[in-house]
Amino acid sequence: MSLITNKYDYKELKRQHIDGKRLYACPDGNAVASVTTILDATKDKTHLIEWRKRVGTEKAREITTEAAGIGTRMHKYLEDYIDKGEWPTPGSNPYAKQAHQMAETVRQKAIVDIDEMWGSEVHLFHPKIYAGTTDLVGVYKGKPAIMDFKQTNKPKKKEWVEDYYLQLTAYALAHNELYNTNIRSGHIFMCSRDFQYQQFDLLEEDFAQWESKWWDRVYLYYDKFA
Repeated sequence: MSLITNKYDYKELKRQHIDGKRLYACPDGNAVASVTTILDATKDKTHLIEWRKRVGTEKAREITTEAAGIGTRMHKYLEDYIDKGEWPTPGSNPYAKQAHQMAETVRQKAIVDIDEMWGSEVHLFHPKIYAGTTDLVGVYKGKPAIMDFKQTNKPKKKEWVEDYYLQLTAYALAHNELYNTNIRSGHIFMCSRDFQYQQFDLLEEDFAQWESKWWDRVYLYYDKFA
């Protein structure tokens, strides 16, 4: 039985790829950039470029491809659990088992504190500006929140994940715009491949600061990259 409480009538958006950009076709007839496209185009990639030079292009591609595969599996286990209410069994290969244990860590550390789940893999958009998909919308420890699951090769410092806070903020603003809510908090539930759990919390008292930073990135994107 699904863990979802159908509080809002979430609509599915169609994704499009035009000139290498991921766009969403919105119900209002506009095709807008995704949140991840905006963040990727406007972020400082100095450290990423240095890392690729250090490990080599081929090795960097291998690492990111493998990480993406494990992350996708981890997400799928969590998504299936939320949709069906039953904890899935792992696949037989080592990567599937690793992803399953990572998902189990997130379930034990985070999902147990979620009071309500309104939607999983929710498509959201801010009319004529941007769109995206968040892993989960609901109520966490008594407060409405945007929630995302993340995998990482190794634990991260807060200053390394600023774009995650901006992602949460963007989805919260879109949800508020579409459904007349007042979501001002969000949470990143992260597990590393050696099963260390981390949580990054977007707090209500910091929301205005992150909102300002998000709109700065949006304006920069449309000024220079769109």
